[in-house]
Amino acid sequence: MGIQVYGQLVDEKTRCVHWHSPLDVIALKFKCCGKYYACFNCHQEDIASRGHSVRRYHIKFEPLVKVVLCGVCQLEMSFDEYVGSGELKCPSCGVQFNPGCKLHYSLYFDGIDNV
Repeated sequence: MGIQVYGQLVDEKTRCVHWHSPLDVIALKFKCCGKYYACFNCHQEDIASRGHSVRRYHIKFEPLVKVVLCGVCQLEMSFDEYVGSGELKCPSCGVQFNPGCKLHYSLYFDGIDNV
């Protein structure tokens, strides 16, 4: 049994009803609940029933916190490990991540500058 990922999942690789391309294989951890979600929309739908507000990890002040989960091999990564050399692929299993996710970094993390 792997790490629990929340949201409206459509497969075991963290794809959800909102994002389900072959490259959508990461989950992201929110500071407010400490849980991995398949996407921001999945988190928003879940917290609507729980009544808490969104809190994000600050990638500059909390650089070592594991905030990204590879949906293929379950490797937990810090933000720096995730963006790595700029190739956006898992350092463990080599699966390619969706480069379009960088358009949404500010939904998940604080401290995002031109990453």
